[in-house]
This record gives sequence, C-alpha cells and structure tokens, in this order.
Amino acid sequence: MTQRINYIQQSPELFKKFMDFSNTLKNSTIETSIRDLVSIRASQLNGCGFCLDMHVKEARIHGERELRIHHVATWRESSLFAPRERAALAWAEVLTKLPEHGVADDLYERVRTQLSEKELSDLTFDVMAINAWNRANVAFKTVPGSADKAFGLDKANLA
Repeated sequence: MTQRINYIQQSPELFKKFMDFSNTLKNSTIETSIRDLVSIRASQLNGCGFCLDMHVKEARIHGERELRIHHVATWRESSLFAPRERAALAWAEVLTKLPEHGVADDLYERVRTQLSEKELSDLTFDVMAINAWNRANVAFKTVPGSADKAFGLDKANLA
C-alpha cells in the first residue's frame, strides 16, 4: 500500500491544532486504559490500520495485557472487561457507527450507570477525536508503523 498525500505536510497548522486537541484529551476524566481500548475498537470498526497499529502499541506501553487487546473486537463475549470498560466500548461503538435513528435511550441509560455526566462528555470527545484521525488516515492510506519513531511507539517492542 502506498500512502497518498501527506496531510500533515499539506495542512500543518490544522494538524497542529488537532494534535493539541487530542493531547488535551489526555487530561480528561477518562482513564488511559479506557481511552486505549476505545481507540483500538473505533479503529477496528473504521478499518484504520495506521491508528489500530498505533493504539495497540500505546496500550502495550501503558501496560495493557496482550490478551485483553486481542479480545477488544469481541468484548461482549469476553469476561476480561469490567462494567465501566464495557460501557465505554458500547458508547464508542454506537458513536462510531451512528444508527439511523440516533443513540437509543436504553443504551444511554446503561452507559450512564457507569459514567458520570462529565466522564460521558469527555469520552464522547475521545470518540470524536479517534474517529476523525481514523478518517484522515484511511483517506490518505497512512502506512501502519510509519510514525513509530516520531510518537515513541518503538518502545512497545512490537516491530
């Protein structure tokens, strides 16, 4: 696969602003482990190899267990995820693949049993961000692993 244009070089000011936004999310009320799981799941759903590669490596660097990473795609059937993580994954999925008639009230209520209003709001911004990154990297066929050194992902030892 050959990368198309380099959107970072073509729109450096927009890239920087969006990176700033994404970096701000690291200070949200959502713990890093859940942010990692959500980024992995959204990237799987969107078919974004670049982001999936990146977030699996980040999760490993952050101490996530390998088996849990493998189970993200089947989180509903796996016993490895806590109720709070399940709620976050359900929210990520519904916002990534928006249903024709919006988010169902019963799903919203289930998620709200695990997340405060602030946490749900912060998580929504996390999901918005990963979906935007997925769209850019899918559109321009960004090569998985091509930014490992720049983002310190070589530390994951998953080459």
